[in-house]
Formats: sequence, C-alpha cells, structure tokens
Amino acid sequence: MSQTVHSSGDHQPDENRRDFLTLATTAVGVVGTGVALWPFVDSMNPSKDVLALASVEVNLANIAVGQAVKVMWRGKPVFIRHRTEREINEANEVALNELVDPQADDARVEKKEWLIVVGVCTHLGCIPMGTATGEARGDYDGWYCPCHGSHYDTSGRIRRGPAPKNLEVPTYTFLTDTSVRIG
Repeated sequence: MSQTVHSSGDHQPDENRRDFLTLATTAVGVVGTGVALWPFVDSMNPSKDVLALASVEVNLANIAVGQAVKVMWRGKPVFIRHRTEREINEANEVALNELVDPQADDARVEKKEWLIVVGVCTHLGCIPMGTATGEARGDYDGWYCPCHGSHYDTSGRIRRGPAPKNLEVPTYTFLTDTSVRIG
C-alpha cells in the first residue's frame, strides 16, 4: 500500500474556509446580539411626554408689568415676573453682604424686567406664595413660603428664614422680546 503525502499547500483551502466561517459566525453573532439588545437600550431613552416637558415656551406678551405667572416645567412650577422699575431698583440696591446666598441681581436675570425662577423653596421644597394677585409676598415684596417662614426678595434671593439658597434660576433663552423658552 502506498501512502499519499499531502504537502502543506494542500491544506491551504481548508484553513481559508475555516477562517471565513469563523469570521462569518462572529459577525452574525455580533449583529444578532445588537438586534436582541436594541429594544432594551431603546427603552432607556426618555419617553415622548418626558421630552415634551424638557422645555416649555412661554408667551410673555400677556404678562403685565408688576404681574407674575406660574408655568410648569419638568413637573416643577416656574415663576415668571414682569418686574416694575421699583422692584428692579429694590433688587439692585441690596448690599450683597446682607444676603444669605450672595448673588447680584444682574447675575440672576438676562433682561432686567423679567425674573424667571423655579418656584420651589430651597428649604424643604414647598411652593412659595406671591405669584397670584393678592397672595402674600413676604417682607421683601418677592415670595413668601408660609410652611417655614422663608422670605424671598424681588430677585428671588433668600432674605429671611430657614432656606439656605436663593430660588433656582433655570436655563432659559429669549426667542423674541415677547417669547421665552425655559429648558
């Protein structure tokens, strides 16, 4: 009997085929894993109703000088006040060393006549009064939190009471002179 000896060149087609099958199997496995995981990854994206709350546009044309309104943004109230010249002057005349959380008025507003703040007391998360006509505005003509007695001024800065910080200023952009986008 004679034995046939194969040279190493005879095994080359089998090795190429094995490499191709390994690569193809790996590629199919990666694509399959991606397809299987996509619904899980996609479920972590915010829903459409959450995205809708990510920003809110407010028409300022109907807010009279001296009036404040409350709008909802991300589930929180936002106070928008069309400040009078007297309120602007009061906010600018305060010495920063008198403030619990020192912050100049011009650092809190983009346009001096419009104050936009998140309406959540920084003490325990209550909703301060002073937005609706006739509501108590506190000792500094801004907002008053009746739950624990925090008083905020016409710039939304804490002036008296247990609140440790000023009312938060959300990110906002004036789209026109009479329109603002919050968020």
